[in-house]
Amino acid sequence: QVALLDVDICGPSIPKMMGLEGEQVHQSGSGWSPVYVEENLGVMSVGFLLSSPDDAVIWRGPKKNGLIKQFLRDVDWGEIDYLIVDTPPGTSDEHLSIVQYLSAAHIDGAVIITTPQEVSLQDVRKEINFCHKVKLPIIGVVENMSGFICPKCKNESHIFPPTTGGAEKMCQNLNVSLLGKVPLDPQIGKSCDKGQSFLSEVPESPATASYRSIIQRIEEYCHQHHFPEEKMI
Repeated sequence: QVALLDVDICGPSIPKMMGLEGEQVHQSGSGWSPVYVEENLGVMSVGFLLSSPDDAVIWRGPKKNGLIKQFLRDVDWGEIDYLIVDTPPGTSDEHLSIVQYLSAAHIDGAVIITTPQEVSLQDVRKEINFCHKVKLPIIGVVENMSGFICPKCKNESHIFPPTTGGAEKMCQNLNVSLLGKVPLDPQIGKSCDKGQSFLSEVPESPATASYRSIIQRIEEYCHQHHFPEEKMI
């Protein structure tokens, strides 16, 4: 039983990626009901509260924080095994709010996403530093768009060259785990745009194998650091 909470208030992309655009949030006596992709996967996002997917959310910090608190307090998730929180890039209001509001609930940790080039790694080092400062454990780093494997010849090309050694080198330097590398696959973007499961659509892709390996490593980490409460990423 998995709950997916989208706290990217200004750029909520989860409804689109999950094939839930146009869905509405319903309120019951026990709070807001999540929108379900499948019986065991519930989703909540500010995208469900907008009249159009093109509407801009022009909010200052306090209003963002209020909505995140409401998502955590008023959504009736039911009995869940995992609460996965999708945050925007950076280290701003959304991240501080989640860490603060869930401090008593023992967050298992953060999964940090980067791409191979130094411009991306520069930001990710700041995010790792943020996690250390707020005492948020780091489950590990995922390198996305890590080389392109040609579907015909199977050769790998670096579209985004890892000029400073990529995520692998950074993880060694900062003593954090590298969970895996996801190769660049145009089908991933296509699946996200269509709201389809990439793993179901392209089960033989090298990227699918990489995803499955990363998921397994996250599960193993959560089981090793198990708390009686549900697991939160």
